[in-house]
Amino acid sequence: MTAVSAATATTDLYPTRSGETTEVLPRTGPIVFGSPEDGPLEAADLKHFEDTGYLTIDQLITSEELKLFTDELQRLSRDPEVKADERTVVEAESDEVRSIFDIHRTNEIFRKIANDPRLVDRARQILGTDVYIHQSRINYKPGFVGKEFSWHSDFETWHAEDGMPTPRAVSLSLSLTDNYSFNGPLMIMPGSHKRYISCVGGTPEDNYRKSLIMQGAGTPDRQTLSDFADEYGIDVLEGAAGGAIMFDSNCMHASNGNVTPFSRSNIFIVYNSVENTCVEPFAAPKPRPEFVGSTDFTPAGR
Repeated sequence: MTAVSAATATTDLYPTRSGETTEVLPRTGPIVFGSPEDGPLEAADLKHFEDTGYLTIDQLITSEELKLFTDELQRLSRDPEVKADERTVVEAESDEVRSIFDIHRTNEIFRKIANDPRLVDRARQILGTDVYIHQSRINYKPGFVGKEFSWHSDFETWHAEDGMPTPRAVSLSLSLTDNYSFNGPLMIMPGSHKRYISCVGGTPEDNYRKSLIMQGAGTPDRQTLSDFADEYGIDVLEGAAGGAIMFDSNCMHASNGNVTPFSRSNIFIVYNSVENTCVEPFAAPKPRPEFVGSTDFTPAGR
């Protein structure tokens, strides 16, 4: 595994937010770079990720770790200094904490799990190189007030606003609560990661301030989403606390609001290949803040 800087990359392979009509482009390059010999994932796991764009892991952490993380989750949500920090996003109506970003750098408990071999080795295996943490956050979706998140590809945003050259990145969502079909779990269009939706409209100044609360710029139009849903279908990803979901950065995904009493919380870590480091944004006037898109390319877990 070697690190090759993307700093000289100038060609935009995935243009977006510049035309007047939505375009669907083929994805170029591999999706899975490693092999079963490179890590803990077996051949069937890698094949499933290649085909669908995601992988579920029934149990990734111990019950003791789960309690430690959930206790810390609740402590942070009650801390007035954390709530006032710019890295914390609150629900517009309820004023409850929605997300806390950059937790792998600001919190020792979550720094350790973000750099744990159980997570990092799987990301390395899929991406075929050392990886660094492009983004980290805790997501809260509290009962009754947790809001929905519209259909989108994370890579489209990271490409447009952070300067990520290609979708050689993987997200890992570690569940801290049970994911039911009815409390706003992750939904993915399986196979959608193999095609890229070039969206219309520009990127507003400081778009991240709104997009972290509700996706706006970079959201595909309804007809394109309907066509994708007809072609790929929708998988609703349920699972028990302590499990995890890994998914490709270009997967079309969303989540419904949570009108149930049962919260849905997770640790969300984005691992990017060290051969895919970010350059200048491809469709934004300036990069987003460091806590949203890291420019520290130090390999995770090293």
